[in-house]
Parts: sequence; structure tokens; C-alpha cells
Amino acid sequence: MTETYDIILRNGRVMDPETGLDRVCDVAISAHKIARVGHFEGSAAREIDATGLIVAPGFLDLHAHGQSVAADRMQAFDGVTTTLELEVGALPVAGWYERQATLPRALNYGTAAAWIFARKVAFGAIELDADVHPIDQMGAGSEDMCWSTEAADSQQTDEIVSLVRQGLDEGAIGIGLPNGYAPGAGVKEMADICDLAFQYGTPTFTHIAYLSNIDPKSSVDSYVRLIGLAGATGAHMHICHLNSTSLMDIERVVELVSKAQEQNLPITTEAYPYGTGATVVSAGFFMEPDFVRRTGSNYSNIELIRNHHRFTGREDMRRAREASPTDLVMWHFLDVDANDEHRRLLDLSVTYPGGSIASDAMPWINEDGSIYEGLEWPLPDQLSAHPRSSGTFTRFLREHVRERRTMSLMDALAKCTILPGKVIESCAPQIAKKVRLQEGCDADIVVFDLETVTDRAEFNAMNRPSEGVRQLLVNGQFVIVDGELETGAAPGQPIRREMP
Repeated sequence: MTETYDIILRNGRVMDPETGLDRVCDVAISAHKIARVGHFEGSAAREIDATGLIVAPGFLDLHAHGQSVAADRMQAFDGVTTTLELEVGALPVAGWYERQATLPRALNYGTAAAWIFARKVAFGAIELDADVHPIDQMGAGSEDMCWSTEAADSQQTDEIVSLVRQGLDEGAIGIGLPNGYAPGAGVKEMADICDLAFQYGTPTFTHIAYLSNIDPKSSVDSYVRLIGLAGATGAHMHICHLNSTSLMDIERVVELVSKAQEQNLPITTEAYPYGTGATVVSAGFFMEPDFVRRTGSNYSNIELIRNHHRFTGREDMRRAREASPTDLVMWHFLDVDANDEHRRLLDLSVTYPGGSIASDAMPWINEDGSIYEGLEWPLPDQLSAHPRSSGTFTRFLREHVRERRTMSLMDALAKCTILPGKVIESCAPQIAKKVRLQEGCDADIVVFDLETVTDRAEFNAMNRPSEGVRQLLVNGQFVIVDGELETGAAPGQPIRREMP
């Protein structure tokens, strides 16, 4: 008797980075799962001709701040099927998941526990509110920056650890540790947080403490401290955006991380293929008196996203942060188009062996700086974010596989699937079935044309969806069909830490 399936993807080049499978064959899907991979008899209610296309596991983004319907839709065209907020995280965690469950999320979603919000609470800067977007919460408390600049006392540290622990108990995938926004945190506090991560068997997702090319408090200083915390506590330290926080010291940082990994220290990395970062205008490091000397970057390299204003100096930026501390800015720290050395440095982080690709995608914002929560499609022209919010994985594939050939397609796909999956699957085992194209795994699948896949977003047109993704399935449901968005699709499911 001939088997009947829900969907069959026919004659695609099927690739699974874990097993090394790379052959032209079929993929059958039933009840949200991959039922068969190979050559088999059978029919389906819906059959897709994937001739000439790549069929691969959907991409996992460990570092995505958008967490909205609009953000999901743009990332779907980037090949992403699971998008996680792990660098900043959220508190309260249970409230965050409850709020997301009310939205028609197209992609799988999840969060870490937000250490920095626990710190703001302990210093009396904010009150926790699940209805406040984490990026808005990042800008809160700018009236008194003691939570950023001062070490916590023992009572404050106990409160911070308690709040983060509660987040983990509510299902957070690790601990978001953006130390760069609170560089005053002491080593004793950091060690207690890392002990907690080790106790729960979950990673920290770390934005290093200092951004500087020169000592003291250099980027190298930060990485040595991070490596020391991994060695002293046993905590898995995942390094966020290796490319941006290393500034001009990427080569030295890569050497240090590699030596630490050779000693089997639990350290992993991620990077995105841009020389421009993004954050809130109230980030404390912009107000350092010697910011220009220490970073090698002029204030004119920093751009207000909502109106493209380039800052003229420290006082100009101070006025902007006082007027609207949650506004987003872009920091153009590497000129990869005009400077070959900058391109080489960016490549070191993006192509780092064993490292993941992660977007650091920013939320979509309105002209007044507020976060967009609408459902219009295509996205309204007046919205802004960062081009990486639209095209990170497709940009990576275009540049590093098709055009510059810095790596094989299989190695590139591993950086988008199995490698980020291994960062979290020990604490969130459900992700193991979302980053593999194997029988019995979840039908989270991207089908794309390697010859046409590309990012289209630019700094003056950020809301252009990427091209080349022909089909995208999340939990066996189509989100993209023949290159067009299914606006009614909302198959995204929560990804959480496994509860004891």
C-alpha cells in the first residue's frame, strides 16, 4: 500500500550538516514531523517541486531582539525558523512567554533570563513589567546610572541572583549577560551568576564588559576575564557578536578564544556579517570621556536610526539620550567596503571555526522611536531597524558561499543550524529536533535558491525582505510559499529550558 503524507518536497538537494547528507532526493512531512528522507514511494496532499533548490534545516538565530510578528516575517525571508532573545533576555520570564503566546508568531521563539534587568531592580532603577519590550527596558533607568557603574553589595547581589534564578525556574534558556551595559558589576557578582549558570547546566550569553582598543579596560581585558570565569566556575560562556565588541582587536581575541577552547573550556562564539552595530542611545559606554581615543571611532560614526542623524560630539549624544533614552542608534565601527583590513578582521569573526551566525536583529521602530507592533505586510516604508534585521543569514550565504567562497555550503549551513543548536540543546533539548533534517525531527525547513539568495536591505531601505528563500516551513506549516509570505501563518512555538 502506498504511503500518504501531508507534504512532499520533491527532487531538492537535501543537506543535513550533522550527518553530512548531501544528495538529490525527497522529503516527506506528516503531522509536523519529517517522516521520510530519501527515495520512496508515496503521495501527499501537497507536493512541492524543489528541483535545483537547497533543502536544509531552518536557521536558528540565538540573538534576535525583534520578537514580534513583523520581526518574524522579515526573518522568515532570511531563512530563520527559530528566533531567540538570549543576549539581553527578559524578566519576568513567565510573563514574557505568556505575552508572546497572545501574538500570531510565525517563528519559534524563546528568551534568556535578563541579568541586567535584575540588576536594575536591585538598584531601584526599574520595576519589572512583562508588557515592556526588553529593548525599551534596556533604555530605562538612565536618570541614575548607578546600576551600570557601581558594584553591587552583598544584599543587592543576593537579589540579582534570586531574580535570575526565578527566570531560569520559569523556563529561561540561559542567562543574558550584557556586561558591557553594566561594566561596574564586580567579579564576585559575575562569579555568582556564572555559578548559577553552571548549577542549572545552561549558558550565559555575554556581551563583554569593555569596548576599547587600549588598556586598561580593553576588549582583550574583557575576554581574558570571560575566559577566567569559564575556567573558575565551569559555566558555559557564549560570546555574543564577536565581530563588534572586539573592535580592532579581533585577531588577538580570536587567538585567545581559540587557546581557551583548545584547553576544553566551555566557550562558544557567534558573529554577524556587518561592520555596523546597533544599540540604545543611552548605552553608558558612549558617554565615556575618552570614548573616541579608546575606541578609535568618532561620534560621527554613530547614527540615530529613526532619523539618520549623525552625532557631532559627546554633548550632542548626551542631549539625545536625555530626550529619549530608548532610541536606537547604529555604530559604524568597521568600513568593510572601503578598507581591506577591516574586511579581513570581520572575516576572522564570521568564519571562526565552530562559531555560529547570529543576527543581533533589532526591533522595527516607528518614526517617533516607539517599537512597531502592527501586522501590516509589506512593512510600512517609514519603519527602521538595522539591515541585519532583514538580511543576515542570506547575506552570509551570498558573500561567503556564492561570491567569495570562503567556505563550503555545508560548513556555512552548519553555522546557521547545528552549531547554534549545540549551544543550547543540553538545556533546551527540544531544539535538537529543529536544527537537523532527519527522520523524526520537526519539519522546520528552509528551501532556497543558492544562485539567487541574497539580502536586499540597505541602511536607507532597511525593510526590504531578502530574496531566494522559496519555501519555509515551521512545525510543518508553510510560512513562505513560492517566495510569498503566508500572512495568516502563525505556527511558532515556545522554546524553553527543560524543567526538572
